[in-house]
Amino acid sequence: MKLATFKSADRDGSLVVVNRELTKAKAVPNIALTLQAALDNWSEVEPQLQQAYQTLNRDKCECIPFDSCLAAAPLPRAYQWLDGSAYLSHVERVRKARGADMPNRLFDDPLMYQGASDNMLGACDPIEAANEEWGIDFEAEVGVITDDVEYGVSIKDAAIHIKLILLVNDVSLRNLIPDELAKGFGFLQGKPASAFSPVAVTPDELGAAWEDSKLHLPLMVYWNERLFGNANAGADMQFSFARLIHHAAKSRKLATGTIIGSGTVSNYDLTRGYSCIVEKRVVEIIETGAAVTEFMRFGDKIQIEMLDGQGLSIFGAIEQEVSPCR
Repeated sequence: MKLATFKSADRDGSLVVVNRELTKAKAVPNIALTLQAALDNWSEVEPQLQQAYQTLNRDKCECIPFDSCLAAAPLPRAYQWLDGSAYLSHVERVRKARGADMPNRLFDDPLMYQGASDNMLGACDPIEAANEEWGIDFEAEVGVITDDVEYGVSIKDAAIHIKLILLVNDVSLRNLIPDELAKGFGFLQGKPASAFSPVAVTPDELGAAWEDSKLHLPLMVYWNERLFGNANAGADMQFSFARLIHHAAKSRKLATGTIIGSGTVSNYDLTRGYSCIVEKRVVEIIETGAAVTEFMRFGDKIQIEMLDGQGLSIFGAIEQEVSPCR
Protein backbone atom coordinates (compact mmCIF):
# COMPACT_ATOMS: atom_id res chain seq x y z
CA MET A 1 0.00 0.00 0.00
CA LYS A 2 1.17 3.52 -0.81
CA LEU A 3 0.11 6.57 1.19
CA ALA A 4 0.78 10.30 0.86
CA THR A 5 -0.26 13.56 2.46
CA PHE A 6 -1.52 16.37 0.26
CA LYS A 7 -0.87 19.92 1.39
CA SER A 8 -3.93 21.73 2.70
CA ALA A 9 -4.93 24.63 4.94
CA ASP A 10 -4.48 22.24 7.85
CA ARG A 11 -0.78 21.96 8.70
CA ASP A 12 -1.11 18.16 8.99
CA GLY A 13 -2.46 17.92 5.44
CA SER A 14 -4.92 15.39 4.03
CA LEU A 15 -4.28 11.66 3.76
CA VAL A 16 -4.55 10.09 0.29
CA VAL A 17 -4.05 6.60 -1.05
CA VAL A 18 -1.78 6.47 -4.12
CA ASN A 19 -1.79 3.76 -6.77
CA ARG A 20 1.19 1.50 -7.41
CA GLU A 21 2.39 3.48 -10.46
CA LEU A 22 2.16 6.81 -8.57
CA THR A 23 -0.17 8.30 -11.18
CA LYS A 24 -3.48 8.50 -9.27
CA ALA A 25 -4.61 9.37 -5.77
CA LYS A 26 -7.81 9.14 -3.75
CA ALA A 27 -8.69 11.02 -0.59
CA VAL A 28 -10.03 8.80 2.21
CA PRO A 29 -11.65 11.13 4.77
CA ASN A 30 -14.17 8.44 5.66
CA ILE A 31 -11.25 6.29 6.88
CA ALA A 32 -8.78 8.83 8.30
CA LEU A 33 -8.21 12.54 7.75
CA THR A 34 -4.44 12.46 8.28
CA LEU A 35 -1.66 9.89 8.27
CA GLN A 36 -1.11 10.40 11.99
CA ALA A 37 -4.78 9.66 12.63
CA ALA A 38 -4.47 6.50 10.55
CA LEU A 39 -1.37 5.38 12.46
CA ASP A 40 -3.08 6.07 15.79
CA ASN A 41 -5.80 3.58 14.82
CA TRP A 42 -3.72 1.37 12.52
CA SER A 43 -5.16 -2.03 13.45
CA GLU A 44 -8.66 -0.77 12.63
CA VAL A 45 -8.02 1.39 9.55
CA GLU A 46 -5.16 -0.45 7.84
CA PRO A 47 -7.52 -3.08 6.31
CA GLN A 48 -9.80 -0.30 5.07
CA LEU A 49 -6.88 1.58 3.54
CA GLN A 50 -5.67 -1.61 1.89
CA GLN A 51 -9.10 -2.12 0.37
CA ALA A 52 -9.12 1.45 -0.94
CA TYR A 53 -5.65 0.89 -2.37
CA GLN A 54 -6.69 -2.25 -4.22
CA THR A 55 -9.82 -0.54 -5.55
CA LEU A 56 -7.69 2.36 -6.81
CA ASN A 57 -5.27 -0.01 -8.54
CA ARG A 58 -8.19 -1.70 -10.30
CA ASP A 59 -9.56 1.66 -11.54
CA LYS A 60 -12.79 1.01 -9.66
CA CYS A 61 -13.17 4.39 -7.97
CA GLU A 62 -13.05 8.11 -8.60
CA CYS A 63 -9.58 9.57 -8.30
CA ILE A 64 -7.38 12.53 -9.13
CA PRO A 65 -3.93 12.70 -10.77
CA PHE A 66 -1.06 12.30 -8.32
CA ASP A 67 1.46 15.14 -8.32
CA SER A 68 4.48 14.75 -6.04
CA CYS A 69 4.82 18.51 -5.72
CA LEU A 70 1.36 18.73 -4.15
CA ALA A 71 2.52 16.38 -1.42
CA ALA A 72 3.76 17.41 1.97
CA ALA A 73 6.02 15.09 3.91
CA PRO A 74 3.95 11.98 4.74
CA LEU A 75 4.05 13.25 8.33
CA PRO A 76 4.34 17.06 8.00
CA ARG A 77 5.14 17.19 11.69
CA ALA A 78 6.10 14.08 13.62
CA TYR A 79 6.15 13.25 17.28
CA GLN A 80 9.77 12.16 17.01
CA TRP A 81 12.59 12.11 14.44
CA LEU A 82 15.61 9.93 15.23
CA ASP A 83 18.45 9.43 12.78
CA GLY A 84 20.97 6.63 13.03
CA SER A 85 24.27 5.94 11.30
CA ALA A 86 23.82 2.35 10.24
CA TYR A 87 26.46 2.22 7.48
CA LEU A 88 29.90 1.80 8.99
CA SER A 89 31.66 2.32 5.66
CA HIS A 90 30.55 5.94 5.99
CA VAL A 91 31.60 6.21 9.63
CA GLU A 92 34.99 4.60 8.98
CA ARG A 93 35.81 6.94 6.08
CA VAL A 94 34.86 10.06 7.99
CA ARG A 95 36.96 9.03 10.97
CA LYS A 96 39.90 7.93 8.83
CA ALA A 97 39.99 11.30 7.06
CA ARG A 98 40.58 13.05 10.38
CA GLY A 99 43.05 10.44 11.62
CA ALA A 100 40.71 8.87 14.17
CA ASP A 101 40.50 5.13 14.85
CA MET A 102 37.25 3.19 14.65
CA PRO A 103 36.23 2.24 18.23
CA ASN A 104 35.17 -1.38 18.54
CA ARG A 105 31.96 -0.37 20.31
CA LEU A 106 30.63 1.23 17.11
CA PHE A 107 30.33 -2.22 15.56
CA ASP A 108 27.59 -3.22 18.02
CA ASP A 109 26.30 0.09 19.43
CA PRO A 110 24.63 2.34 16.82
CA LEU A 111 25.14 6.08 16.58
CA MET A 112 21.88 8.03 16.72
CA TYR A 113 20.76 11.62 17.24
CA GLN A 114 17.39 13.19 17.96
CA GLY A 115 16.46 15.93 15.49
CA ALA A 116 13.74 18.52 15.17
CA SER A 117 10.46 17.15 13.82
CA ASP A 118 8.05 20.08 13.98
CA ASN A 119 8.53 21.06 10.31
CA MET A 120 9.19 18.20 7.89
CA LEU A 121 9.73 19.20 4.26
CA GLY A 122 7.81 17.83 1.31
CA ALA A 123 9.65 16.21 -1.58
CA CYS A 124 9.61 19.35 -3.74
CA ASP A 125 10.08 21.95 -1.01
CA PRO A 126 13.28 24.01 -1.33
CA ILE A 127 16.34 23.57 0.86
CA GLU A 128 16.57 27.03 2.38
CA ALA A 129 19.77 28.41 3.86
CA ALA A 130 20.86 31.88 4.95
CA ASN A 131 24.45 31.42 3.78
CA GLU A 132 26.12 29.21 1.16
CA GLU A 133 29.23 29.13 3.36
CA TRP A 134 27.43 27.02 5.92
CA GLY A 135 28.39 23.92 3.89
CA ILE A 136 25.02 22.76 2.52
CA ASP A 137 24.93 19.00 2.05
CA PHE A 138 22.31 16.37 1.26
CA GLU A 139 22.11 12.95 2.91
CA ALA A 140 20.11 10.29 1.08
CA GLU A 141 18.60 7.78 3.49
CA VAL A 142 15.87 5.23 4.04
CA GLY A 143 13.50 5.72 6.97
CA VAL A 144 10.71 3.90 8.78
CA ILE A 145 7.64 5.05 10.69
CA THR A 146 6.65 3.09 13.80
CA ASP A 147 3.59 2.55 15.90
CA ASP A 148 3.85 2.57 19.71
CA VAL A 149 7.05 0.81 20.79
CA GLU A 150 7.38 -0.47 24.32
CA TYR A 151 10.23 0.44 26.63
CA GLY A 152 13.19 -1.94 26.14
CA VAL A 153 11.75 -3.76 23.11
CA SER A 154 13.86 -6.68 21.90
CA ILE A 155 15.42 -6.72 18.45
CA LYS A 156 13.23 -9.70 17.57
CA ASP A 157 10.03 -7.88 18.50
CA ALA A 158 11.05 -4.48 17.15
CA ALA A 159 10.42 -5.38 13.50
CA ILE A 160 6.65 -5.71 13.97
CA HIS A 161 6.49 -2.03 14.89
CA ILE A 162 7.61 -0.92 11.41
CA LYS A 163 4.43 0.23 9.68
CA LEU A 164 5.72 2.35 6.79
CA ILE A 165 8.96 2.91 4.86
CA LEU A 166 9.99 6.11 3.08
CA LEU A 167 13.03 7.99 1.75
CA VAL A 168 14.76 10.87 3.51
CA ASN A 169 17.01 13.79 2.65
CA ASP A 170 18.59 14.60 6.01
CA VAL A 171 20.00 18.02 5.13
CA SER A 172 23.24 18.98 6.91
CA LEU A 173 25.06 22.28 7.26
CA ARG A 174 28.54 20.83 7.51
CA ASN A 175 30.44 23.98 8.41
CA LEU A 176 28.20 24.68 11.40
CA ILE A 177 28.46 21.19 12.89
CA PRO A 178 32.09 21.19 14.16
CA ASP A 179 31.62 24.21 16.43
CA GLU A 180 28.40 22.77 17.79
CA LEU A 181 29.97 19.38 18.54
CA ALA A 182 32.96 21.10 20.15
CA LYS A 183 30.60 22.34 22.86
CA GLY A 184 30.06 18.70 23.88
CA PHE A 185 26.28 18.88 23.70
CA GLY A 186 25.28 17.61 20.25
CA PHE A 187 24.13 19.70 17.30
CA LEU A 188 21.03 21.70 16.47
CA GLN A 189 21.80 24.48 14.00
CA GLY A 190 23.76 22.13 11.75
CA LYS A 191 20.67 19.99 11.20
CA PRO A 192 17.84 22.01 9.57
CA ALA A 193 14.54 20.52 8.39
CA SER A 194 14.73 17.14 6.67
CA ALA A 195 12.75 16.28 3.51
CA PHE A 196 10.83 13.09 2.79
CA SER A 197 9.64 11.17 -0.24
CA PRO A 198 6.13 12.03 -1.41
CA VAL A 199 4.95 8.50 -0.69
CA ALA A 200 5.37 6.09 2.24
CA VAL A 201 4.76 2.39 1.65
CA THR A 202 3.90 -0.62 3.76
CA PRO A 203 6.56 -3.37 4.00
CA ASP A 204 4.51 -5.85 1.96
CA GLU A 205 4.71 -3.48 -1.03
CA LEU A 206 8.47 -4.09 -1.24
CA GLY A 207 8.31 -7.86 -1.67
CA ALA A 208 11.62 -9.73 -1.42
CA ALA A 209 13.55 -6.43 -1.35
CA TRP A 210 12.44 -5.99 2.28
CA GLU A 211 14.34 -8.60 4.27
CA ASP A 212 15.66 -8.61 7.85
CA SER A 213 14.30 -5.08 8.33
CA LYS A 214 16.54 -3.79 5.54
CA LEU A 215 15.67 -2.49 2.08
CA HIS A 216 17.87 -4.26 -0.48
CA LEU A 217 17.67 -1.90 -3.45
CA PRO A 218 19.92 0.85 -4.88
CA LEU A 219 19.23 4.40 -3.76
CA MET A 220 19.72 6.73 -6.73
CA VAL A 221 21.16 10.18 -6.04
CA TYR A 222 21.42 12.82 -8.77
CA TRP A 223 23.16 16.13 -8.04
CA ASN A 224 22.45 18.74 -10.71
CA GLU A 225 21.10 15.94 -12.92
CA ARG A 226 24.33 13.91 -12.77
CA LEU A 227 24.41 10.52 -11.06
CA PHE A 228 26.26 10.96 -7.78
CA GLY A 229 25.54 7.60 -6.17
CA ASN A 230 23.56 4.37 -6.38
CA ALA A 231 24.57 2.60 -3.19
CA ASN A 232 22.55 -0.48 -2.27
CA ALA A 233 20.63 0.35 0.89
CA GLY A 234 20.75 -3.22 2.21
CA ALA A 235 24.23 -4.36 1.26
CA ASP A 236 26.40 -2.84 4.02
CA MET A 237 23.81 -1.85 6.60
CA GLN A 238 25.46 -2.85 9.88
CA PHE A 239 22.34 -2.17 11.96
CA SER A 240 18.89 -3.14 10.68
CA PHE A 241 15.89 -0.96 11.39
CA ALA A 242 14.83 -3.47 14.05
CA ARG A 243 18.22 -2.95 15.69
CA LEU A 244 17.86 0.84 15.46
CA ILE A 245 14.39 0.70 17.05
CA HIS A 246 15.76 -1.51 19.84
CA HIS A 247 18.53 1.02 20.42
CA ALA A 248 16.13 3.99 20.50
CA ALA A 249 13.79 2.28 22.96
CA LYS A 250 16.49 1.28 25.47
CA SER A 251 15.38 3.89 28.00
CA ARG A 252 12.06 5.19 26.67
CA LYS A 253 8.85 4.33 24.88
CA LEU A 254 8.47 5.46 21.27
CA ALA A 255 5.18 7.05 20.30
CA THR A 256 3.20 6.18 17.19
CA GLY A 257 4.47 8.37 14.39
CA THR A 258 8.14 8.13 15.35
CA ILE A 259 10.38 8.30 12.27
CA ILE A 260 13.78 6.59 12.35
CA GLY A 261 16.36 7.20 9.62
CA SER A 262 19.11 4.86 8.52
CA GLY A 263 21.77 7.52 8.20
CA THR A 264 23.60 8.16 4.94
CA VAL A 265 23.40 5.06 2.74
CA SER A 266 26.94 3.92 1.99
CA ASN A 267 28.72 0.91 0.50
CA TYR A 268 32.30 -0.27 0.88
CA ASP A 269 32.37 -0.53 -2.92
CA LEU A 270 33.32 3.01 -4.01
CA THR A 271 32.15 2.36 -7.58
CA ARG A 272 28.60 2.76 -6.20
CA GLY A 273 29.27 6.44 -5.57
CA TYR A 274 28.05 8.48 -2.64
CA SER A 275 24.84 9.51 -0.89
CA CYS A 276 26.24 12.74 0.55
CA ILE A 277 28.93 15.24 -0.42
CA VAL A 278 30.95 14.93 2.75
CA GLU A 279 31.70 11.26 2.08
CA LYS A 280 33.15 12.11 -1.31
CA ARG A 281 35.20 14.85 0.32
CA VAL A 282 36.65 12.55 2.98
CA VAL A 283 37.59 9.98 0.31
CA GLU A 284 39.41 12.78 -1.53
CA ILE A 285 41.24 13.65 1.68
CA ILE A 286 42.22 10.01 2.24
CA GLU A 287 43.41 9.56 -1.35
CA THR A 288 45.01 12.94 -2.12
CA GLY A 289 45.26 14.83 1.15
CA ALA A 290 42.70 17.50 0.24
CA ALA A 291 38.96 17.79 -0.46
CA VAL A 292 38.14 19.38 -3.82
CA THR A 293 34.38 18.78 -4.18
CA GLU A 294 32.46 21.82 -2.96
CA PHE A 295 29.22 21.78 -1.02
CA MET A 296 25.92 22.84 -2.58
CA ARG A 297 25.28 26.37 -3.83
CA PHE A 298 22.09 28.33 -4.36
CA GLY A 299 20.39 26.95 -7.46
CA ASP A 300 21.82 23.45 -7.06
CA LYS A 301 19.34 20.59 -7.37
CA ILE A 302 19.20 17.18 -5.70
CA GLN A 303 17.08 14.17 -6.66
CA ILE A 304 16.75 11.05 -4.52
CA GLU A 305 14.75 8.06 -5.75
CA MET A 306 14.50 4.27 -5.55
CA LEU A 307 13.24 2.03 -8.36
CA ASP A 308 11.77 -1.46 -8.17
CA GLY A 309 12.83 -4.42 -10.30
CA GLN A 310 10.68 -3.19 -13.19
CA GLY A 311 12.23 0.28 -13.12
CA LEU A 312 9.20 1.97 -11.51
CA SER A 313 9.60 4.54 -8.77
CA ILE A 314 8.56 3.10 -5.42
CA PHE A 315 8.32 6.21 -3.25
CA GLY A 316 8.36 8.96 -5.84
CA ALA A 317 11.36 11.28 -6.02
CA ILE A 318 12.68 13.85 -3.59
CA GLU A 319 13.48 16.77 -5.91
CA GLN A 320 14.75 19.88 -4.17
CA GLU A 321 16.57 23.08 -5.08
CA VAL A 322 18.79 25.09 -2.74
CA SER A 323 17.55 28.64 -2.28
CA PRO A 324 18.24 31.63 0.02
CA CYS A 325 15.96 31.93 3.03
CA ARG A 326 12.92 34.03 2.25
